Amino acid sequence: MSFNRICVIGLGYIGLPTASTFAAQGVSVLGVDINERALETLRRGEIHIHEAGLRDMYRAAIAGGKLAVAAKPAEADAFVIAVPTPFHESRSGEHNGQRYRLADLRAVKAAAKSIVPVLHPGNLVILESTSPPRTTVDVVAPILERSGLRSGSDFHLAYSPERVLPGQILRELRENARVVGGVTPESARVAAELYRLIVRGEILETDATTAELIKLMENTYRDINIAVANEFSRLADRFGVDVWEAISLANRHPRVNILSPGPGVGGHCISVDPWFLVEGAPDLTPLIASARRVNDSQPAFVVKMVKRALGPLRGKRIAALGLAYKPNVDDLRESPAADVVRLLQRGGAHVIAWEPFKPHADLAGVSLAGSLDDALAGADAILLLVAHTEIAHLSPADVAGRTSARIAIDTVNAWEAESWRQAGFTFFRMGAPSP
Repeated sequence: MSFNRICVIGLGYIGLPTASTFAAQGVSVLGVDINERALETLRRGEIHIHEAGLRDMYRAAIAGGKLAVAAKPAEADAFVIAVPTPFHESRSGEHNGQRYRLADLRAVKAAAKSIVPVLHPGNLVILESTSPPRTTVDVVAPILERSGLRSGSDFHLAYSPERVLPGQILRELRENARVVGGVTPESARVAAELYRLIVRGEILETDATTAELIKLMENTYRDINIAVANEFSRLADRFGVDVWEAISLANRHPRVNILSPGPGVGGHCISVDPWFLVEGAPDLTPLIASARRVNDSQPAFVVKMVKRALGPLRGKRIAALGLAYKPNVDDLRESPAADVVRLLQRGGAHVIAWEPFKPHADLAGVSLAGSLDDALAGADAILLLVAHTEIAHLSPADVAGRTSARIAIDTVNAWEAESWRQAGFTFFRMGAPSP
């Protein structure tokens, strides 16, 4: 099948790099988004997300006439749906007295509905949005079939999960193995043809529901392993052990690889995807649900440590460094660092956060400083929440000259304790004995 024109619906962290990568290969691409503010930014030749190399690739695609943006789809050979699937804000599920979160598929449904007027026989539709199992066959297919066409016979329908790491998206879009699941084997084959235009890695064909489950399994596996590390940090705190030393020594075992603990798990993958499995089968997923609750409660554990370092929080000024869900990205979605800040403020502290990758973000319940100096001004303590390179490499002596704060708290094991002590700070590290 030839693909002369592709329509990518959703121009966020996955959709925009995907659209730009196809355009860079000489395919005509229409990028679609309902966010008019994002469209205005894109029409100026700018981008609204931070991703290494993306701005130059996007501008080249626009200048070469291979990429355009619009508010609604147009006729194309293939449609790629890459819209968000967040949690429902107003709905949740319950099993055996335990509540669990539900996927909000309204954006997926709206994207599918927008394709119906321009869907033609022989077209290919691919869902990339992370979704609960059977979303492709039970939700997307019936909507598209309102066109009068049948999925798998009149048009091809497939699911292919993104498997990329923020900060390395453009490289991993090309190099990572790609799983493609079709509602029929032929749909999977045609979808694989599309991705061969940009993917140098292996393309693995399966059915749509298996592909959906694979994506959720990958991130759930990681979430469970992080939960164990976070519980180890709590145990170490209880027993007066340095968890970082213990993990390092335990990992010398040839079949052990314990991950690093931290203030929690965030982002729109690991912190979200496991709930989609719980939603689909709450009676079969007690371990998955428990791991999610461990990681969701880790910010509260961090706050207890801060209280131990500072005493009563009321009136204390804290400079919180880093708000993104992981180092060296600007993605604040489901950020545990933001949860820590909100909990501290709820306890009476005055917290000013500094996020170098997005200093002017609009984040509910969080006050942001435009610079490190603004965050440090008048602080009683410095709290490291995200190991951005710029923050991890701060000089303790330099920081001491810029603030009166003399308490430093590291939740991610990024700072060398002795150098901070030599600079005059009382130093606390999560999962290590208190000074």
